[in-house]
Amino acid sequence: MDQETNKALDALKNELATLNRHRFITIQNSPWRMIGFQFLRGLAFGLGSVVGATLLVSALVYALSTIDFIPIIGDWASQIINLIQEDPA
Repeated sequence: MDQETNKALDALKNELATLNRHRFITIQNSPWRMIGFQFLRGLAFGLGSVVGATLLVSALVYALSTIDFIPIIGDWASQIINLIQEDPA
């Protein structure tokens, strides 16, 4: 092999060693760490989905309640807001 090929192989070896020391790869090497990581990722995704959907629906209901030129939708949205704001006790 020529000198240029040896340099390229050495650079490739160094990059591969750097990649193997990366945190994501070390997590993938242990099944229990990977299970824990995926569990926490799923919890975060679920929580984010619920919070995002709640904010989106509440903004949509509020926007619909302010519409006065369509009485059916405005009344319906106002009823939903009143039900949400009622004291459960």
